[in-house]
Amino acid sequence: MAGIKIHGSVISTAAQRVFACLYEKDINFELVPVDMSAGEHKSESFLAMNPFGQVPAFEQGDLYLFESRAITQYIAEQYADKGTALTCPSKTVPMLLVWKEVEAHQFDPVASKLNWEIVFKPMFGMTTDPAAVEELEAKLSKVLDVYEARLSKSKFLGCDCFTLADMHHLPNINLLMGTQLKKLFDCRPHVSAWVANITARPAWAKVLALQGKK
Repeated sequence: MAGIKIHGSVISTAAQRVFACLYEKDINFELVPVDMSAGEHKSESFLAMNPFGQVPAFEQGDLYLFESRAITQYIAEQYADKGTALTCPSKTVPMLLVWKEVEAHQFDPVASKLNWEIVFKPMFGMTTDPAAVEELEAKLSKVLDVYEARLSKSKFLGCDCFTLADMHHLPNINLLMGTQLKKLFDCRPHVSAWVANITARPAWAKVLALQGKK
């Protein structure tokens, strides 16, 4: 089978999901850097791989994929016999499907906007909107209340093993834990234990190493 190339940026949270998945599966890949500040993600050659002009893009022979969660699902299924399973036993698959959707539609929209305001705006010399942060913080608190209830009954979100549902959270959680909003996770004991567990995974350490972090 042809080698895997990931076209993306190490600071992209979407690309980080794919990196984490490949490391969990112990699959070698080539990172093809995309300089978004230079607009490379809007170039004709990149748009041929991802017509929406967003990183990452997955390349394997003549197969091209985009959308990070679709890419991780493909990797998990295509390489089911390698590395971490990233799926649940058959009887708990329905809950895995539910919590993958929760991450995509309840957690990510709020967490991504918070990281944009608190992390990325200052990085790009822009001004954070305190009113937006306050509103988003309240929304994230409600989401994490639901997580606390779920994690009081299950070690991980989908089932009692680490899956894509947990892994997909890592990029945004990692950024939020470096901000004042860390308190929202710390004050919920089951959420806090879950965060400590998933962020300590060796595969995630390799993702951070890509960014030159320890």
